[in-house]
Amino acid sequence: MRTKKAPVIGQILLWSSGWLLISYLLNNGGEYPWLFFHRALASFIGIVSVVVVNLTFLLPKFYFQKKLWYFLVLSAILIAAVTLLIHSSIFPWAEWFNPQPFPTRSGRGIGHPGRLREAMKGIRWLGHVMPFLVAFLGSTLVEVARFANQKEKEAIRSEKEKLETEIKFLKSQVNPHFLFNALNNIYSLTLTRSEQAAESVMQLSEILRYMVYDANEEKVPLKKEINYIENYVNLKLLKDSRGMNVQLDLDRSAPDLMIAPLLFIPFVENAFKHSKIENLESGAIKIRLHIETDGSLIFQVQNSVPENDFTKDKVGGVGLENIQKRLHLLYPEPMHLLKIEHSEQHFSIWLKIVVS
Repeated sequence: MRTKKAPVIGQILLWSSGWLLISYLLNNGGEYPWLFFHRALASFIGIVSVVVVNLTFLLPKFYFQKKLWYFLVLSAILIAAVTLLIHSSIFPWAEWFNPQPFPTRSGRGIGHPGRLREAMKGIRWLGHVMPFLVAFLGSTLVEVARFANQKEKEAIRSEKEKLETEIKFLKSQVNPHFLFNALNNIYSLTLTRSEQAAESVMQLSEILRYMVYDANEEKVPLKKEINYIENYVNLKLLKDSRGMNVQLDLDRSAPDLMIAPLLFIPFVENAFKHSKIENLESGAIKIRLHIETDGSLIFQVQNSVPENDFTKDKVGGVGLENIQKRLHLLYPEPMHLLKIEHSEQHFSIWLKIVVS
């Protein structure tokens, strides 16, 4: 992971300015301004060294690579080395950090009592380490939080791309088999010079336009989905001139309500696929779309179940499992509720969608 310059500079300014302010208040910076300037300069160099090495080397090379022990050992070495470099007595600038004598009433100073000198050394070294330790821990926490936030955003982006890809894939699975049947039925109408042929061609054209263009949109007006269902059913009914027992009740009271495209047609397609609707005595399909007062949609499909296991149009189609999967992607619970009932005589679905 390559750390950007902006976070490094920002953290340098944050920890150096914060510590210098504290140091100014604790060490009477106003009383000894020149001494404070030298101390501040040395501390600033040490803090910059700790922050830069930590952000550009230790964290990306060891911590984020799960090499925790290397990170801890090298971090301790870094803090110790910077502290010795700034405060070791072998360097001339170490004099800047020697304790100042306490002023007396006469203006003359007195040194620290001899018996306290050894105890004060340990306390002073703890104070020497503190700015670099704080800068190290603070920069680590901030960078880890930034790294975690970045990873979370990448995960969300990746999940979104995955969902979009999966939704497009599920859309592409809508059964095209009925298109071939519709073309055959329309061809039959043209041979008999039926007036219904032109209307059927228009319905097929609208279906293709919806699937090719509108279905690529994230959401479409409800009226387009309703038109698609009606055109689909009408083309299906061309198969038998005697008529079929299909009931349509589609609420058009909110035509501009925006929903995901191709949301209901898989259930309709499934009903025609499994109901043996050509049996005029027992075959039946009921399709109902109702809009609640709160704006939510209730979609119901019920189809008869033949005595013998029967399935036609085995090519293509979207299974109920994929339909449920798409609903979970587009309208995560509790934004949708799907109930499926299967008896010996009927198969029915009840779907509620809360449209935001």
